[in-house]
Amino acid sequence: MGQDFRLGCQTFTWEMLGAGWTGGPDDLLAAIAAAGYTGIEITDKMIGHYIDDPAGFAAALDRAGLTLVAYATASASGYCEASQVAADVARMRETARFVARFPGALISMGSATVMSPGPRAAKHDIAAQVYDACFEAAAAEGVALAVHPSSHHDTLIFDEADYAALFDRMDPRVGWVPDTGHILRGGQSVAAAMTRWRDRIRYVHLKDVDAAGDWAMLGQGVVNVAEVARLAARAPHFTGWLVLEEESDTAGRDPAAAVATNHRVLRQMLAAEGL
Repeated sequence: MGQDFRLGCQTFTWEMLGAGWTGGPDDLLAAIAAAGYTGIEITDKMIGHYIDDPAGFAAALDRAGLTLVAYATASASGYCEASQVAADVARMRETARFVARFPGALISMGSATVMSPGPRAAKHDIAAQVYDACFEAAAAEGVALAVHPSSHHDTLIFDEADYAALFDRMDPRVGWVPDTGHILRGGQSVAAAMTRWRDRIRYVHLKDVDAAGDWAMLGQGVVNVAEVARLAARAPHFTGWLVLEEESDTAGRDPAAAVATNHRVLRQMLAAEGL
C-alpha cells in the first residue's frame, strides 16, 4: 500500500452484542490479530480487567502483535451537563494516565449526547468546554485526544450544522475521528466534511451504510473507500490508521468473521487503487 496505511479494528463490533457477548479482552485481541489487523481501538466497556493493569494489557498486546491505536471512552453525562463537567474532566485525567502507558495511542471521546431538556446551542457550549478541558487534561499526561461524533439516538453531533456548531467552539488543537457511516447518516458528504475539517483529522473510522442509511458490510454500501483514504492521507495530522468498525446485522451474527472479511476487502480495495 503506497500510502503506508495501517489497519486497526474497533471493539464496538462485539460491544453492541450486549449480554450476548460473554468473552473478555483477550478474546478480542486474539480475534483481531487472527483477522490480520495490526492495531486495535478498545472501548472503556471492553477493556475489562486490564483497566487496572496497563502493564498487563501492554504485554497482552505485544503477545498478539497489536498496537493500541486509541482508547474510546464515553460518559453517562453525555458531555453536555454543566453539573458534571468537573467530574468528566477528572475521569479523563485518570484515563489519560492509563493511555500514556501506550506510546502514540490517542483517546477517542464519544459523541456529546442530549441527556436533559434545554437549548441545543447551550449544550454545544458545554460540550465544547468539556472537550477542551479534557484535551488539556490529556495533553498534560502526554496523550492526544480526538472527538468521535455519532449518528445514534440523541447525539449532539449529528449533521453539518452540529459539526460546525461544536468545531467552531472547540480549541483547534482538539482532534476529530471522522466516521464515514455516521457522517453519511447525518446527511453530510464524507468528502465535504473531511475537506472542511481536515486539520482536525487524526485517524479514520471506516464503516459502510447503504443508500437508506442502514449499516452494511464494507464494500456493500455507498462509502467511497478510496476517496476517504486519499483525503485522510492529505490531512496534516493523520496518523496513518484506518480503523474498521462494523455494526451491521452480519457482524451481529459473527463479529470475528465480519471483521476478518472487512480486513480482506479493505486490503483489496486499497490495492486496486494503488494505495
